Formats: sequence, C-alpha cells, structure tokens
Amino acid sequence: MIRNILIVEDDVGIQKYLKELFLDHGYSVKATADGVKALESIKKSQPDLVLLDLNLPDVSGESICLEIRKNYPNIRVIILTAKDTSSDIIQGLNLGADDYVTKPFIADELLARINARLRHTANDSRLKIADLELDDKTLEVKRGGRLIKLTPQEFKLLHYLMYNKGRILTRDMILNRIWPSSYDIETRVVDVYMGYLRKKIDSTSKKKLIYSARGFGYMLKE
Repeated sequence: MIRNILIVEDDVGIQKYLKELFLDHGYSVKATADGVKALESIKKSQPDLVLLDLNLPDVSGESICLEIRKNYPNIRVIILTAKDTSSDIIQGLNLGADDYVTKPFIADELLARINARLRHTANDSRLKIADLELDDKTLEVKRGGRLIKLTPQEFKLLHYLMYNKGRILTRDMILNRIWPSSYDIETRVVDVYMGYLRKKIDSTSKKKLIYSARGFGYMLKE
C-alpha cells in the first residue's frame, strides 16, 4: 500500500527537495506552503503523515498541529523546523506531534523516522505488551486473557500509552492528545484518569505496567 505524505513547508527549495526524496522512496506526496491550504488538503484527503514546518506565513504550524490532533487523531505528525531549543522541542511534542526533527536534517534519518511512524500506524489495530492486549478495531482490551471494560477516554489513553511504550509522556502531551478540544481542562484530569486506568489494568496483576515519572508524567513499560 502506498502511503500519502503532506509536506507543509514554505521554503520552496526544501519543499522541492523533500517532495523528490519521498517520491523516490515510493511515497505519494502533496506539498503546500500555505497553512490554510494545508488544512483544506487534510480535510479533503486525510494523508497518512504530515511533515509540518512551524514557521508558516499565514497559520502557525502549532495551530495546524492542534487542529490535526483535535479532528484527525490517526494522522501522524512530524514537525520539521529550525526551532531547535529544548523548550521548542518539548512544546512541539506537547502539542501532540509524533516526532520532532530540526533543520538542518539528515535525509536518511528523516526517512527512518517517517518509516517508523508509518510502520506503527499499519500495526495500530492490535497492540500487545506483556499479557496486555488492545484491539483498535474491536475496541477490546484484555489482560492475561481477561476482558477489561474501559470508557472511551480510558481506551484512548491506554492506546496512547501502548503506542509509545517505554517513552515518558508528559501530562501536557497526554492532555493535548486525549482532550485536544477541551481548553479549560487542567492537567490534573490526567492524574485522575490514570488512576482509573491503573486500577483496571494493574490492580489485579502481579506485574505492573503503568509507571509514573515523578514531576514529568507517565509511561507504560514491561
């Protein structure tokens, strides 16, 4: 299956280079330098992945990222930008981006990151860590073969944790991914729902899977 990538980049030279690079590696590619047109294209065709510059002339890349997370949670977003400070990277990931690449970039590394994200997307329907299983099509969750009933928000939260196995997810990252349109919700709601999830996932099993990183957030690991 040919994967579709949308490049949102206002530098004509970089845009052209990326388009040729991805076409040479078997991707279907669209490109735009306009944030409004990017959102229109996403609404119309829903690409598999958006490669997003933050410095756009009309709509900010940050706004586009939030819009994607709000309305198209299955689209992968990789930010490609010259903003390279630690605070910039943290902010980008907190917006809900799946990855963050700074300019100048290495083509092979960028391709590897894209391949990794799209490979995860292809396998998203079934996730398994230890004896915990999640099926995105049937919406079933099992631990040790035992069916666990989750609310829609709990299911999305567990899916996000499992998809990012071994990676610390900050409260802001979780909030922007699971509750992207609720601007008045505080980060403490993450702690509340994580408590619900831990009770259902870990309380009856000897092996703990959900861990807290004090002062940072949460992660799921074996």
